[in-house]
Amino acid sequence: MGKAVRKTIITAAVTGAIHTPTMSPYLPVTPQELIEDILSVHEAGGAVAHLHVRDPQTGMPNADQDIYREVVSEVKRRCDIVLCTTTGGKLGEPVENRSRVVANLQPELASLNAGSLNFALFHVAKQHQQWKHSWEKDYLAGTEDFIFPNSFYTMRRFLEIMGENGTKPEFEIYDVGMINNLAHLIQAGHVKKPVYLQFVMGILGGIPATVDNLVYMVQTAQRQIGDFQWSVCAAGRFQFPMTTHALLMGGHARVGLEDNLYLEKGVLAKSSGEQVAKLIRIARELGVEPATPAEARGILGLKGLDKVNY
Repeated sequence: MGKAVRKTIITAAVTGAIHTPTMSPYLPVTPQELIEDILSVHEAGGAVAHLHVRDPQTGMPNADQDIYREVVSEVKRRCDIVLCTTTGGKLGEPVENRSRVVANLQPELASLNAGSLNFALFHVAKQHQQWKHSWEKDYLAGTEDFIFPNSFYTMRRFLEIMGENGTKPEFEIYDVGMINNLAHLIQAGHVKKPVYLQFVMGILGGIPATVDNLVYMVQTAQRQIGDFQWSVCAAGRFQFPMTTHALLMGGHARVGLEDNLYLEKGVLAKSSGEQVAKLIRIARELGVEPATPAEARGILGLKGLDKVNY
């Protein structure tokens, strides 16, 4: 009997709250563009799509609940991909707004940022002289004096809301200290194992995207938490090197236009699905197969698409 093929969960974060419309004409902004990008991820073989939403006219990230519902309802009608809604929102979004999507939609999976950090994008603003929308430059430049707040109280409240709605948290780990935060929440009884970790690397203010740092974070989580699933995403040019190493180490991986606008050096990705297809080609060369949405639900212990509120 042949050896079982290892399955890995490929996630795509389709728009995020970092990149702005000036940076790429392919960044999805409108509900229809978001829907089509998520469908491209599913068609390419991705199992999970991580979702932020934006103002359809200006492209500014927001937390519009009607847009969320429009997008997720149409995606559910057309495919079975797992949807992971953000609780990060746009930069500076009030905490109360960030949790509403979980209570309203009761998704299978939602992000939960495991600590506060200096989330800096001001250096990116210097790369552009002209802007498509007036808000973009100030939005990015303002992060020189910005802290992304995720206090222990905030994390506990998010966990309570997710628990009430049957939503599994995807813990976003931007630095090694956040593993310690999560270990405390587990010990205090606020989190049930096994947990799902998304190591987010290469953000200015967080841990640099290096193989040594990835190994260190995985080993630290093994010592402090013990029972978990994990994935990696990395900013910009580090996206494919770090996700490839995650595959080699037995983890899952995330790509998508939230994290990186390019398919290769100098070539803009036309969709998140293009990036998923590239990573799956790499995975198969390594003897790893992409998990289907149904398989991802089993790996992560999700409640199922029939139990969401959309």
